[in-house]
Amino acid sequence: MGIIATSVALNLAKEANLDLVEVAAQAKPPVAKLIDYGKFKYNEKIKAREARRNQSTSEIKEIRFRLKIDDHDFEVKEGHVRRFLSAGDKVKVTIMLRGREQSRPIGGVELLRRLADDVAELGSIEFAPKQEGRNIIMTLAPKGKKVHTQSEQRRRGGQARAERQARQAARMAAKSDETDVKKQAEAKAEQLVEQVDAAPTPKASKPTSTSPKKMKSKEGSNAEDEK
Repeated sequence: MGIIATSVALNLAKEANLDLVEVAAQAKPPVAKLIDYGKFKYNEKIKAREARRNQSTSEIKEIRFRLKIDDHDFEVKEGHVRRFLSAGDKVKVTIMLRGREQSRPIGGVELLRRLADDVAELGSIEFAPKQEGRNIIMTLAPKGKKVHTQSEQRRRGGQARAERQARQAARMAAKSDETDVKKQAEAKAEQLVEQVDAAPTPKASKPTSTSPKKMKSKEGSNAEDEK
């Protein structure tokens, strides 16, 4: 639109039912836009949420063992390392040295490199084996598994939401059917009541009464017959 007065820009924003938002206050003259500010904030919130979902938030797990470890225990430790790397977490592997082992750490370095070679398909060496006091430390980093894990979690979450919505829709449909059946039954009952009310009521028959005079005369005739 070019350079216009602030009052004119405000009138334009009011006519378009938009907001006048300043985007470059330090510019001369300042730069402003006509936008829907509520929609703009909502889109920014969605973008920030997606960015948090996609970022890698790995933890550092730690595995410790001695230099003189048997094969079975080594396989168990290796299994833990594989599980941590598969979950997308870093692994800090520490070999604890004792006594004379500190003067010859080459055995610990070779053991750590053997471990790194065994799990090479899941992770790589981030920090090479290094002796620190009585310990030899190596750090392994996963090969981009965290992002895939989060995507899988989002997919499963979407499936779970879809299943919940389907169950809710089924319950609502069943409830609606029950309501319809109940309404039909109530309507039939009302029709029956109306039919009963509309039916003509039968007239009650009047009881026949005999007058006292006729009874007396009859009794008199009976007496004469007896004589």
